Amino acid sequence: MGNKVKEYIEKQKSPQKEICHKLRDIILSIFPDIKEEMKYGVPYYENKYYIVALKTHVNLGFSIKGLTKEEISVFEGTGKTTKHIKINTIEDIDEMKIIKLLKMVKE
Repeated sequence: MGNKVKEYIEKQKSPQKEICHKLRDIILSIFPDIKEEMKYGVPYYENKYYIVALKTHVNLGFSIKGLTKEEISVFEGTGKTTKHIKINTIEDIDEMKIIKLLKMVKE
């Protein structure tokens, strides 16, 4: 299934393409056995995370199921089951913060 994800990322414009690559690399480095698939037209990871390239930025989405209000407050968005962080440039990627969020949601 990873090929469809790669195709999705490759067809993005810069800097979204590079941001998507980096986010995917982070997810796969933390969870090498995670199931990667295309769902709702975007890369999805075990219904826990998603990556969506938009016109001016990339959203890294997270399932908020089972999180506390305090934990949910670090994310953006109005979704009832998912929220996200917005990344505008490759320099905006705080790898340590993202790893912490990925692990918080995975538990």
